[in-house]
Amino acid sequence: MNYKWLKHTNSNSLIIFFNGWGMDDFIVSSLDCCGFDVIVFYDYNNLDTDISFDEYSEKHIIAWSMGVMISQLFDFGDIKSATAICGTPNVIDDKYGIPERIYNLTVKGFNELSAGKFMARMFIDTPPFEKFSDRIFESQKTELIKMLEYKDREPVRKINFTKAIVSDSDRIIPYNNQINYWKTPVIIHAGHCPFLLYKKWAELL
Repeated sequence: MNYKWLKHTNSNSLIIFFNGWGMDDFIVSSLDCCGFDVIVFYDYNNLDTDISFDEYSEKHIIAWSMGVMISQLFDFGDIKSATAICGTPNVIDDKYGIPERIYNLTVKGFNELSAGKFMARMFIDTPPFEKFSDRIFESQKTELIKMLEYKDREPVRKINFTKAIVSDSDRIIPYNNQINYWKTPVIIHAGHCPFLLYKKWAELL
């Protein structure tokens, strides 16, 4: 697993962001960190990390898409808040996420063309970027397969999400399945990738 600090100034407050599949830090790099230190986790081809956040007195988790599931596989101690964005802990699931048959078909037919189409489907309108990360295709493909393994792992720590944000025009994880899980989330008008609606990380807490 890779990570990148967007801001690391030894603040007392930390935001831990679990990114979605196929990404690096680019998709959230425009968000203002304000008074928070912010670290972005991405590339879940393995989940190895020896990083510790014991020095922070206040920690917040923000997890997007597949990152909502991945966030359950770590224990970083006491968390003040946790926000799930366009995803659920059961992200590959017939009732609460991407139906398993659809996911398996996606894996089976995955190629560079379909990867590009996936990225385009994250937005309501024409994507505002030519590319979404500097990740190579093979890394994205193996990560997609790895998610099938991770979905059957027992959570290391079941996070009590204090906020869930669901996009009404999500074409990646079915809207109704997200509602089935969260019941009363914050609903926004956006596609699967909603970060252009926000200017700073604090708006997502």
